[in-house]
Formats: sequence, structure tokens, C-alpha cells
Amino acid sequence: MRFRGNKPFASAVGPVPVLVLVLGLLCAVEAAKVNKHKPWIETTYHGIVTENDDKVLLDPPLIALDKDAPLRYAESFEVTLTEEGEICGFRIHGQNVPFEAVVLDKSTGEGVIRAKDKLDCELQKEHTFTIQAYDCGEGPDGANMKKSHKATVHIQVNDINEYSPVFKEKSYKATVIEGKKYDSILKVEAVDADCSFQFSQICNYEIVTPDVPFTIDKDGFIKNTEKLSYGKERMYKLTVTAYDCGKNRASEDVLVKISVKPTCKPSWQGFNKRIEYEPGTGSLALFPSMHLETCDEPITSIRASIELETNHIGKGCDRDTYSEKSLHKLCGARSGTVELLPAPSSSANWTVGLPTDNGHDSDQVFEFNGTQAIKVPDGMVSTSLKEPFTISVWMRHGPGAHEKETILCNSDKTEMNRHHYSLYIHNCRLILLLRQDPSEAKNYKPAEFHWKLDQVCDKEWHHYVLNVEFPTVSLFVDGTTFEPFLVTEDYPLHPSKIETQLTIGACWQDNSGHDNDNETVSESTSGGNARMAQFFRGNLAGLMIRSGKLENKKVIDCLYTCKEGLDVQLPEEVASAVKVDFNPNQSSLTVEGDDIDAFDKVMQHISYLNSRQFPTPGIRHLRISTTVKCFNEESCVTVPDAEGYVMVLQPEEPKISLSGIDHFARSAAEFESQEGVTLFPELRIVSTITREVEADAESEAAEGADDDPTVQETVVSEEIMHNLDTCEVTVVGDELDGEHESLEVDLPQLQQRGLEMSSSNLGLVINGVNTMANYEQVLHLIRYKNWHTEALFDRKFKLVCSELNGRYISNDFKVEVNVIHTANPVEHANNAMVQPNFINPVHHASVDLSGHNLVNAHQASVVPSAATIVIVVCVSFLVFMIILGVFRIRAAHQRTMRDQENGKENEMDWDDSALTITVNPMETYEDQHSSEEEEEEEEESEDGEEEDDITSAESESSEDEEGVEPEDQQGASRQQQLEWDDSTLTY
Repeated sequence: MRFRGNKPFASAVGPVPVLVLVLGLLCAVEAAKVNKHKPWIETTYHGIVTENDDKVLLDPPLIALDKDAPLRYAESFEVTLTEEGEICGFRIHGQNVPFEAVVLDKSTGEGVIRAKDKLDCELQKEHTFTIQAYDCGEGPDGANMKKSHKATVHIQVNDINEYSPVFKEKSYKATVIEGKKYDSILKVEAVDADCSFQFSQICNYEIVTPDVPFTIDKDGFIKNTEKLSYGKERMYKLTVTAYDCGKNRASEDVLVKISVKPTCKPSWQGFNKRIEYEPGTGSLALFPSMHLETCDEPITSIRASIELETNHIGKGCDRDTYSEKSLHKLCGARSGTVELLPAPSSSANWTVGLPTDNGHDSDQVFEFNGTQAIKVPDGMVSTSLKEPFTISVWMRHGPGAHEKETILCNSDKTEMNRHHYSLYIHNCRLILLLRQDPSEAKNYKPAEFHWKLDQVCDKEWHHYVLNVEFPTVSLFVDGTTFEPFLVTEDYPLHPSKIETQLTIGACWQDNSGHDNDNETVSESTSGGNARMAQFFRGNLAGLMIRSGKLENKKVIDCLYTCKEGLDVQLPEEVASAVKVDFNPNQSSLTVEGDDIDAFDKVMQHISYLNSRQFPTPGIRHLRISTTVKCFNEESCVTVPDAEGYVMVLQPEEPKISLSGIDHFARSAAEFESQEGVTLFPELRIVSTITREVEADAESEAAEGADDDPTVQETVVSEEIMHNLDTCEVTVVGDELDGEHESLEVDLPQLQQRGLEMSSSNLGLVINGVNTMANYEQVLHLIRYKNWHTEALFDRKFKLVCSELNGRYISNDFKVEVNVIHTANPVEHANNAMVQPNFINPVHHASVDLSGHNLVNAHQASVVPSAATIVIVVCVSFLVFMIILGVFRIRAAHQRTMRDQENGKENEMDWDDSALTITVNPMETYEDQHSSEEEEEEEEESEDGEEEDDITSAESESSEDEEGVEPEDQQGASRQQQLEWDDSTLTY
């Protein structure tokens, strides 16, 4: 209010009431400038928005009110509106809310909510968040702005019919029997990806193919409209489509195949004839979908026999094909076992000329056709049979002949034809002849034990074990005990000093005219008086004799047990309703029951199992024989046999790789030392398998555009662990001369790992099933000794390792050892214990950069003065720095990488403070032999040959042999020779 003089300004304008009114309006305007009230909005809003649209329909509409807005009482008064009464905006609270609120009119507070981006009902059907209104009373510091309470907003996203139905399966199949109308043959089903109930529901299915005797309902069930005839049509192909409730048709129609079968015949249904088995995958269900069709006959009992035919696989089935001696150890047999039919090797070569099956059975099987026989070397088997002993053999024989066929025979080597003991076949009888020693009392004692067995002549593989504890003999055939049906007696043999001959496949007989005790020689061979007789016709494997201990039943069962067979895991709900019996080797089983549903479940749980790491690939035939009984008749339903086969796929075969140092040199003194030279100090045995894997997108992109885009698989190598059973070291070249050279190995270490070793002048063989790591450790211990090396310059050896009795063989790893002959051998001195000496310049100094002692060929001590010492040290240091610079430049061009994988140090930290180097400029490099060797080494490096197989000892030996320069190229130069004075070198 303003005043003019001593009177109020209003009194000059009009009467007092008008003044009062004006004053009131001014006060109201002033009061309106104060933001006293918060905006007001509803507490809850509901909205609808259609996907792919941004407009939201809200109920109620979004309007914010503020009591700070002024009132207009008359048109004659002009009132200025203030910002405190206006609505400036709406604020949405929530994380990742895809909506925004916009003010349409600040004065009225009207606003709208709209989507920031297009919404997708399939991702989210509903959105809930809070909203708050704020007025325009915000001052410079924001203190005058008022916010409303927070209201909840629920927005539903309405669906549009943007997706079409899609069938769950690419095609459908069903089988019906002719002459029968079905309420439902099969059901097809489609789905729709729309989010709403209306557009996601399938309202109708339709058969598109015209004139077919089938109909489909709204739920997708197909049935036939008339009885079908197998003679008229064997298969119907129908095209079916689907519609959603928004009238959208399926994106792709589906094909339905309905096969018509003849009138019901009892049989096994759902049986796949070919069943593929991948090695290493455990058990495989053979009949997962099989059931017995009985054509609604009243069944009282069912009996089915399932047979797995493995007679053609190995020795009757898949068994471990380690050597028989190793198998005995694996099965728990004690030592003392002698293998009479070993795999041919340098130390066991008496089976070399014997025909085998060429690996067809993935086993070491020897064939005898009635003309072959072999002699077992003397001393392999003790001739004393006083203590208990065991004979075991795998045999396949048949048909029988009237002549005697000898498996094993021990007879006089010369003069007479007496058979001391033998195992032979006569008229399909297995007979053990066991004559007592002459020292026994001369009275009758059991001498022949006869068993009449069908297995002897059935042309199948069988395992025979004879436990002999005189006068008792027990026979086990395939783990089953058989007693002899006949035992004949005879006198003991009369005394003689004639040596005996042990043979396999026939009996050794002398034709010198003497009578034998139990045989009559009917014919002789030309060219000599000695001959073989009673030849065997058949197959033998794993012939063993074990003295001093009988095999127990557990070991016998282990030797016979198959690694493949049938298995079944009975479900708990049917275990009591069905009975299952196996044969001993689990190649067949029988199932009996009266509940057909339970019977089907048991059949579906029958599986094939092969526990070998590398099983024999090929076919195993399957046969199911079934007998069904009804109430009225003994056998009312005839179910034909179901036949199929298990195809064992080719396993991923291992590749055994031997690597290490293959060429090195040692001084003659090392060969002649007590320890000798280690042949395989850094041998590495690795086994890998090569498998094909699908290439991923990244690797395909990295391969480049030149590669064939159709190739979906790539080959990778994967290291695996498995056992070895043999490693053989043989001499390449001349045989070992036992008078001055030998191969040796630490026998206690060998025995500690359960391995055995045999040796000959051809080399040595290590046998036994053990890990590759243990074989590595044992092979590291093999040493070569030669105590007369004057005429020896090199020796070559070859190492080969194998798994599963030669089924998988490693590469031939060849090692060449060179002998370094030195004219004036100098003992290595411990320089740390010798006072530093100053010496005259020396030619051809030998430097070992691997950390060994530095040896000078000639040394002459002098007594220098103090001044001389200082001068020599300074000059030597200057020359050394110059030479070091030249050396580094040349090393950048000539350096070859060595000793990386074997842990050798290519770059050594030398303490050169006390190192004296004298350069002889008059000396030239003329050793052509060393030059050629270095050129060959450089060529090998360029060709990718491993240069890291040179040990420190080898480097030293090479230097001694060349006598010119160190082998390491970092410390050598072909144009400049360095003279090393190591008398002052500290270590």
C-alpha cells in the first residue's frame, strides 16, 4: 500500500469500501505467491496399451490439481497467475520402466502416459510402477517445489496376433491294424507364441489332403472313418494344418504317416534289428520301446530267452587280450607261472614260425593244422612233478578224429620214446598222462585221467584248467568242475639219464629203434631218426604251467569271465513279478512272468555292456525265443523268434608315441664304468586318440574364406591314459657280445612295480600290465655297458612298446649312442677346491656351456708378478668386451634354439670377473669334420627336427671328440677361435 502525503492513496480514488476491497485483492495476490499446497492426483490408475503402440489409455485420466491456483471473482479485475499453482511435470519411479509421463496443460494439470519404445506382450504382459506430480513452485534452490503423493499405475499390454501356429514335431507316425476302427490313432499338437489367450490358443486342426478315410478334431486327435485294408493301402500320408483363434494358419503344415499292418499276429513290436554300441558309453538298452503283442489272448505265463552270440569274437567273447601271464597276475594268481605260447619276441622266439589268426580275433591265437608243432626251450619248465601244478589253456577243437592229437607233451629227447607227461585228445576225450618218477615204488599208480566232454569237439572256444595234486586231478571247463570218468594205472618209469623235450602241438619221438613205454611209432620222417607225431588240429591260446600252487576258483572264474554280456536292472515295481536267470558268462538270460506289462518293462531294461576300453568291433547277433501259455491250451499263442544284432562300432584307437633323446655321445670311460650309459634318460610315453568334433562358429570364422564352408567337423588329438603290457629293446646291427657288453636294468625297481624282464643277445623285453608312467620310470633305468670300447664308435638300439598283447604298437624309437675316444683323458677336477692359476695361451680349449667343469688340454703354471697380474687382467677384460660385442652380432644370425624342452639353459649367467680370454689371431679353423656336423645340425633345425635332446653330458662329450670348439654355437665362431683360461673361474 502506498501513501500520498498524510492521506492514504485509496482515499483519493474513491470511498473507503472500494479501498478495502482493493487491499484485500492485493493481499490475496501476495498470499498466492506462497506455495502452500501439494499437487493432488488419484491413488491408483489402470491403463491399456497395445503392443507395437505407444498410446496408453488410463482410467481415470491423469490430472493433477493444486489449491495454490488463484480464483477469478470478476472480469473487471486483472489477476496475474503465479507458477506455484501450475503443474510442471510428472515423475515415474521404478527400474527400467518403459513409459514416460508428459504434461499436456500446466494450468489444468492434465497429462498422459506413453511408451518410450514399442512393447512386446510376449516378453512382458503387465507393467506396474508409481507416478508423482510436482508443481512449478520451484525456486532457485528448489525449496518451493511441492510433490504429490505417489500413485500406483497398472498397465496391461494388449496382444496382437503376430505369430502363427507351429507344430511340435516335424512329422508324425502311427501304425494301425487293418479291419479295425480306432477312437484315436494319434494326436498332433501345435503351439502359438502369442501372449494372449485368444491368439495363443489353437482353435482348429484341418486335414489338407483330400479324399482320405481320416478325420481330425479340434484337439488334434486323428481317427479313421472306415475300416482300413492292408491290401488296398499300406501307408497313408496326410498333410495337416492348424489355426489359432485369430484365424492365423500354421506357418508350415505337418506330414502324418499312418501305416496299415495286417491282421494282428502275436509278435514282438518296437524291436530295432540293428543296435549300434559306441565303445566306452557303459550299458546300452537293447529293447527300450519293445512290447509283446498277444492279440488280446488270455495269457497265463510268458517265458523269453535272450541270447547274445559272441562265439566269433576272440576266445568266445570280448576278453582282455593281455598276455596270459599278465592276466594271471591281474586275476590274483601268484608267481611261478610259465607262458608256453607267448607272443613272439626277441627273448621268446619259439612261437615265431607258428601260424596265427592274423589278428582277426584281436587276440593272440595260434593255429595248428596237423603239420605244425614247436619245441619249448630247455629250462623253461621244471621237469619235477612231485609238487602240485596247474595246466591251463584256451582251446578250440573239432570235429574229433580217431588219431591222438597232442596239446602238450614231455618226452625223451634221445634214444627212447617215453612220454613223461602229456595232455592230448582222443575220440573227443581229454586225457592227461602223468607217469611217476623212477624213484617211486614199483607198483601201480594212477597214470591216465580221461574226461569225455562235448566241449572238446564242438568247434567253440573253451577254457580248460587242470589242477594236479597227485593222485587227484581236477578239471575246470569254462569255470565248471568235471570229474574224470576213467582213471587207468601204470608202473612208474624206469630210471634213466635221458633229457626230456617239451613240445606243443605234437609229441617229440625218437626213431632209433627202441621201444617206448606207451607209444608205438608208426612212421618216421625222412632225413633223420627224430620226428614229431600225434599232431594237433585246432586253435590254442594262453597255454600255461604253474608249479607249486593250484589255481583257486576265484582266479579261474576271473580268467574265464567275459568283458561283454547282457545285463538287466530290474525296476522295483516289477522285481517280484518277474524272474530273471543268467548263464555263467552272461551271454544269455531267461525272463519268466505272468504279467505282460511287467514283462514288457523288464525286457525294456535289458542292456548290453562291454567294459573293455578298446572292445573288438563287429556284430553280436541277438535272438529272442518266446513261449506263451494260455488257460485252455499248453501253448495257445505262437510268437516267432525276434532276431537282430548289436553293432559294436570301431573304437577310437590309441596312438602310442615314444619320444626323447635319439642321438647322443658319451666318453668311453662312461661306457666302461660300473653304471654304464643310460639309454633313455628322458624318454616320454604319450598315448593319444584322434576324434572328430564339430567346429564352432568362431573357429570356422578364423579359418578364413578359403576353407570349404560345408565341412562341419574338425580333427583333434586328445591324450588318454591306459596301460602297457610290453616294452622291447632290441639291438640294431650286430648282436650283443656277452663277453664285453650288456644291457642291464634295476631288477628290484622292476619287481617293485610288478614287472618282469627277460633278456638275450638281441636285447631285453619288459613284460607286465602297468601304467605308462611306471614303464617310463623303468625304461629310464636301462643302461648299456661296454668294457672294451677300443673298437667301438657307435651303438644303435630300438625301443617298441605295445598294449593288449601287441594289438596297439608304438612307433619305433631308435637311439644312437656314439663313443668319444680321447687321446689324453683328463679327470674332471673340482675347481672350487683349487687355487686360481695363470696359464699360458692354450689351443683348442674345450668349453662346456651347460655348467660342467671347464677343462684345458694343456696347463703350465707360472709365478707372475703383481704388475703382470694387473696388466693381464685389464687387457683381458678389454679384449673380452670387444669379442662379446662381435659374438652378440654373430649370435643374432647363427643362433639355433636348443635344450628348451629338456630344461637346458641356453642363456647362462656367467661371472666373468675372473675370466681370462686370450685371442690367438694365427689360429684358423680347419676341422672339416666339425664343420660338417654343425651344418647338419643347422639343416635339422631348419627342417623342424627337435634340437632339445642334447644333455649337458652330451655337449661335453661332443667337445672332447671334436677337440676344436664347444658344441653350443653361442660360445663358438667358425672364423675366430677363443682361448679360455678357466683356472681363475669360480663357480
